[in-house]
Amino acid sequence: MTGTRAAGPQTATSLRAAAAVALATGLALTATACASSGGAGSADANGKVTITVGCMPPTTQAGPRANWIADVAAFEKLNPNITVKGDDTNPCDDPATFNAKLASGKMDDVFYTYFTDGANVVASGQAADIQRYASQIHGLSDIQPALTNIYRQGGSTSGDLYGIPKGNYSLGLVYSKTLFQKAGLDPNKPPTTWDEVEADAIAITKLGGGDVGYADYSAANTGGWHFTAELYSRGGTMVTPDGKSANFDDANGLAVLQFLHKLRFTDNVMGTKQGLQYNDLLQMMASGKLGMYVGDPVTLTTIHDQYNVPYDTMAVGPMPGEQATLVGGDGYMFNKKDTPAQIQAGIKWVNYEFLTSGQGLNFNYPRRAQQKEPVGLPEPDLWTGATASADAAAMAKYANLPVQNFSAYVAALPTMKLLVEPPQAQALYAQGDKAMNSVLTDPNADPQKLLDTFKAAANTILANAQQ
Repeated sequence: MTGTRAAGPQTATSLRAAAAVALATGLALTATACASSGGAGSADANGKVTITVGCMPPTTQAGPRANWIADVAAFEKLNPNITVKGDDTNPCDDPATFNAKLASGKMDDVFYTYFTDGANVVASGQAADIQRYASQIHGLSDIQPALTNIYRQGGSTSGDLYGIPKGNYSLGLVYSKTLFQKAGLDPNKPPTTWDEVEADAIAITKLGGGDVGYADYSAANTGGWHFTAELYSRGGTMVTPDGKSANFDDANGLAVLQFLHKLRFTDNVMGTKQGLQYNDLLQMMASGKLGMYVGDPVTLTTIHDQYNVPYDTMAVGPMPGEQATLVGGDGYMFNKKDTPAQIQAGIKWVNYEFLTSGQGLNFNYPRRAQQKEPVGLPEPDLWTGATASADAAAMAKYANLPVQNFSAYVAALPTMKLLVEPPQAQALYAQGDKAMNSVLTDPNADPQKLLDTFKAAANTILANAQQ
């Protein structure tokens, strides 16, 4: 869900990073916040280049911020002609202000975007075409094409490139190994179809004691988000290929709502409390009373860190149906005002900080392990081929959580379609909440009528966006 997952939960241990003190003096020189200047970088005749880069970790994230500062210092030592100035505006991409900031030309030289921004930014004409520099992007041929296409003209492999993906998450099925075992289910064999989810949820609920077999969202835009994910898993799509009309009022969309209504009122495996939003399912899993929910692997880290739940008790399987899964993530694009030198400097920084296994914020596994950050999560899931294999091997040396608990999830991903969120996602999700909430609270709800109403509202949203 755009806006919920982008920053990612921060572990308690990251707040203890000792490097924060040692490197604090470097902050003013190499990572000065440029929240309001936008495109304040420069290039001079002597070959010196300055770039502003968005999404520097804020002061509230002491560990990641210290690591960023250390990385800037190391990068500048390797590239003495480049100065990196970090913009720590938080949130990095505020949906309420993003479009206005984009239109006014106030973006950083290297600016942060959600995946859902890609097409709109390209269409706006405010981003630089970086196709001529594509050969300079580290491991570009091994980055998943579905992710690079997000930043290509027309969203296809034949379009020019306007940005670089740096992070990706895919939804799957989070489940409690503890409750699976108590219910006589194989804790190492998660359900892979929705029928199996139903059967396992019934077995877990029969344990009694208030155990909930399966739970889902229906408030604060999370219901529409999960409707989308569950639709994708059944082979459906939210909008037509041109993005102008709703496309979910079909057998796949109906199956999503009918299935949830059956689980709630026929099988009675979803508990009585509904209107749930993002943190609710994590809290339920932490309580030991929830069997399954749709989520991504990093939610296990949130549950572990915030509620002291052992990683061994939780696991992630593939999205049921194994046809497609909703992906989210982020990347960087380049201000159209950038000089060629600034674009190339920006690519060097993105390569260093986000696209090289063994270094940077995400992939410096020795540093993450030393700082007791989680190592072994199957994300950011950026690469395929040789790059993916090499990174997996590097990560395995420092893994500090049970990677086998993600094995089913990892094994299924290569055969699944990776589908991004629809255009006007948040507005559509808000309407989807209404349908999700109704099927989970009204025993007499009519899924088809709810779907028709949702479609009409969605078509209005999409039509207005075209004006």
